[in-house]
Amino acid sequence: MDTWPAADVPKLPGRAPETRIWDTSSAALTVAARGAQARLYACGITPYDATHIGHAATYAAWDLLVRAWRDAGCQVSYVQNVTDVDDPLLERAARDGEDWRELAAREIKLYRSDMTALRVLPPDHLIGAVEALPLIEKFNLVLADRGSVYDLDGDVYFSRFADPAFGSVSGLDPDTMTELSAERGGDPARPGKKDPLDPMVWLAERPGEPSWPSEFGPGRPGWHVECTAIATHYLGDSFDVQAGGRDLVFPHHEMSAAHARVALGEDAFARNYAHAGMVRLDGEKMSKSLGNLVFVSKLLAAGHDPMAIRLALLAHHYRTDWDWTAEGLDAAVQRLATWRSALAAADAEVGAVGAVGAVAGGAGGAGGAVAGADAGNVGPGSRGAATLAAIRARIAEDLDAPGALAAVDDWAAVALGGGAAGSGRLVRAAVDAILGVAL
Repeated sequence: MDTWPAADVPKLPGRAPETRIWDTSSAALTVAARGAQARLYACGITPYDATHIGHAATYAAWDLLVRAWRDAGCQVSYVQNVTDVDDPLLERAARDGEDWRELAAREIKLYRSDMTALRVLPPDHLIGAVEALPLIEKFNLVLADRGSVYDLDGDVYFSRFADPAFGSVSGLDPDTMTELSAERGGDPARPGKKDPLDPMVWLAERPGEPSWPSEFGPGRPGWHVECTAIATHYLGDSFDVQAGGRDLVFPHHEMSAAHARVALGEDAFARNYAHAGMVRLDGEKMSKSLGNLVFVSKLLAAGHDPMAIRLALLAHHYRTDWDWTAEGLDAAVQRLATWRSALAAADAEVGAVGAVGAVAGGAGGAGGAVAGADAGNVGPGSRGAATLAAIRARIAEDLDAPGALAAVDDWAAVALGGGAAGSGRLVRAAVDAILGVAL
């Protein structure tokens, strides 16, 4: 599946510090990736209603992580799936009298367009469930070889008791797990299951629904094993971060990890689990089921600057729950205008005194390193270096985007007061490279 085009990322002087993130499984801050290689798997969309602000906030968060890793000199491998066959997609297509494949293709195209507009860096691999069917089949056969699956009226289930570490991602008790399973697509009340929490890894063919041949009979894959198979195929048996919304902690991430441990060993799958908070509208969680969605494409069609939308997202720490409001978007529009005015003021000050710092290759070029007065530690240009350091420090501490925005706000106030000559180009490049905001 094609991904979307990558925005140019300016090369900055120096290196960012190691990024620490909150790991759900250990309930602690931890280094997101150790060494020169950084590997991320982010759960992607089910393409039947894209792209709402909740999606955008989540993927903007992981974009900060990718940018921070790259700024620290890491080689980043980033994989994201698209669940392009699943019950919600089929139900929406049936409701609207549309072919499910056409619905999926249209929503995936819209998602790509929205991510491009928001300058979210694309994954190296964007993999649909349908194209990954051979990988999922192969993985399910490994689970079968381990004796961890069983048949129930043609459907194939994974026995959660095959994994001694089951529950280590979420830390939840069985009663809470059962409740969440019922709410989030599971079938804990189905008669005949060995345990209510056992997840399905292969759904037998249903009348009127798509299916594919397999060793288990015609059907289609389960959701959790889809991500396990894709992640471990492209990133290896273990990798640095599994990321998604907080509603994926259980059952999705718990089940995916259990599949991997049984198939590939007790140390398989993610070292860290990063989860974004929920975005609300009028105090209610923004969700497809409630129909209270704000769509990126509609905001763009209404003429909103995509950089203002991105700033509205970054104004909230990724792990918090927050409310999308018109006032929040207005504040982001004002912040963007202030930053751009500050850059104009800093540039004008430099022109007046003839103290322009050199920029090797151009601040906006993919390979151009910002240098000269902006990167120095003496004179007015040191304000740029100090702001770059502050942005890096805040993002390195659990992707603290609000703290990074505040650092730029502080610089803008000084620049508008005439005290930041020589710093504009470095600040512009830093905001672009680390925060993804083009000024």
